Amino acid sequence: MAEPTSKTKQRRSGLAGLILLALLVIGAAAIALMPAPIRDSYLISAQRHYRVWLASTGQALPGTPDLTRLDQRLAEKGMSLGTPILMRVFKREFELELFMLKDGRYELFATYPICKWSGRLGPKTKTGDHQAPEGFYTVDKSALNPNSRWHRSFNLGFPNAFDRAHGRTGSFLMVHGGCGSVGCYAMTDPVISEIWSIVTRALDGGQKRFQVQVYPFRMTDENLARYDSEPVAPFWRDLKTGYDHFEKDRLPPAVGVCDKRYVFTSGAQTRDITGPVTATCASGNTTATAG
Repeated sequence: MAEPTSKTKQRRSGLAGLILLALLVIGAAAIALMPAPIRDSYLISAQRHYRVWLASTGQALPGTPDLTRLDQRLAEKGMSLGTPILMRVFKREFELELFMLKDGRYELFATYPICKWSGRLGPKTKTGDHQAPEGFYTVDKSALNPNSRWHRSFNLGFPNAFDRAHGRTGSFLMVHGGCGSVGCYAMTDPVISEIWSIVTRALDGGQKRFQVQVYPFRMTDENLARYDSEPVAPFWRDLKTGYDHFEKDRLPPAVGVCDKRYVFTSGAQTRDITGPVTATCASGNTTATAG
């Protein structure tokens, strides 16, 4: 049998490419028609595999700031190490935002890509479910681990008062380096090193604890509507109340728990004193969550 000519090989290669492209288009169309929870599950899984592959080959994740220019980036935004901080985590977007206090309000300093988190969208409920927590947490010096097996880490403080009120169990849920996760948020070693520098300087500079707000996704009305029929939707609507407080005031809301629900007080009323999440049903200036 004669060997295929170069033109034949090119035609076959082109045909294979067209078939692959068609399959990708069909796959994308099929995913787009799926219900939001199923579609997001597929997309999250694809992101995990892609990010783990990038990390395993030593490549920076998309969206990683220039970690060699921390001082310059701070100067460009008129910020400095040692000022109070706040963090927000968005699971579906694989992002961790770090805010720093400037002129009486928290301004975004950097958005870091998350390499990996485990489980699905939704809160952690019990030990062994491999879920990464969602909710409001505070971190102080006692939560820091400079000798972590994942390079550097800090404990989110799960379970907090809200989690305990719901009988949720688990421990050692961290933000750490590397790109492996069983209920944690893995940031890669270079990224956690920069975050660590900012965190330790803030706590050494007088901030007693900083707030970490963990969300399933950006808490827009549109995103919530896509999940309105899900059992977890009421919990997420409660989280949105705290999210909205910060969006409006750019100050961490005071967070409490009453009747097994988060309650929030505007940071503008509490003078930006970040305290731990506590069980309280005090009336007056405490505003019950919506939903």
